[in-house]
Amino acid sequence: MLFDTHTHINAADFKDDFDDVLKRAKEAGVSNMLVVGFDQPTITDAIKIIDEYDHIYGSVGWHPVDAIDMRDQDLQWIEELSSHPKVVALGEMGLDYHWDKSPKDIQKDVFRRQIDLAKRVKLPIIIHNREATDDIIQILKEENAEEIGGIMHCFSADWEAAKQCLDMNFYISFGGPVTFKNAHLPKEVAVKVPDDKLLVETDCPYLSPHPYRGKRNEPARVRLVAEKIAELKGMSFEDLAKLTTDNAKRCFGIKKI
Repeated sequence: MLFDTHTHINAADFKDDFDDVLKRAKEAGVSNMLVVGFDQPTITDAIKIIDEYDHIYGSVGWHPVDAIDMRDQDLQWIEELSSHPKVVALGEMGLDYHWDKSPKDIQKDVFRRQIDLAKRVKLPIIIHNREATDDIIQILKEENAEEIGGIMHCFSADWEAAKQCLDMNFYISFGGPVTFKNAHLPKEVAVKVPDDKLLVETDCPYLSPHPYRGKRNEPARVRLVAEKIAELKGMSFEDLAKLTTDNAKRCFGIKKI
């Protein structure tokens, strides 16, 4: 059974067929998933979902693109929600240099404040990285993020960056791009990531794997990601599914599912 470690099933994209999406995920062998809240509306909806569905866990944090909108009371709210029994991580957080809504200095400040919060509440962090690898690694080191570790979500950097993240107690998670025919780098890195630090995800509704590239993604398609990585690593799908699920449970501190 599979654990999709990063979903946005709280997105409006799923409002018309939410139950069908969950049904297809179950049929595809997805036993558990994590829903990510990254601003006020998505955090609110994520909490509603994890309260209703036993097999879905949640994370709460503030997205770097919207860092400029975060207020002190938002961070306080995230801290309060961190005590929810099914909130198992903080994030997604990090840096995004592709979009220019939030200045870099504000993104970095919001990122550092969330790492500090995570260390206080003792939860792993989920890292969003877009065109900011060097700065993210530097901040993680400066803030001693290895104390809590977490997940490098939808990893797209090179093996040298992956090694530095692994040394800081982070898991490396792969999504749809590892299935793309021209995506040589994530394939190379996926082969090298130690089995006990490997995770799979969809990031749905984004980054749908081949052959659904460009279409709405959903949790059921994490199976395609897992099948591709199993092929790359020369192991059975069943073994890959088990080890990534065990890794997710260990990362999130889930004792029993």
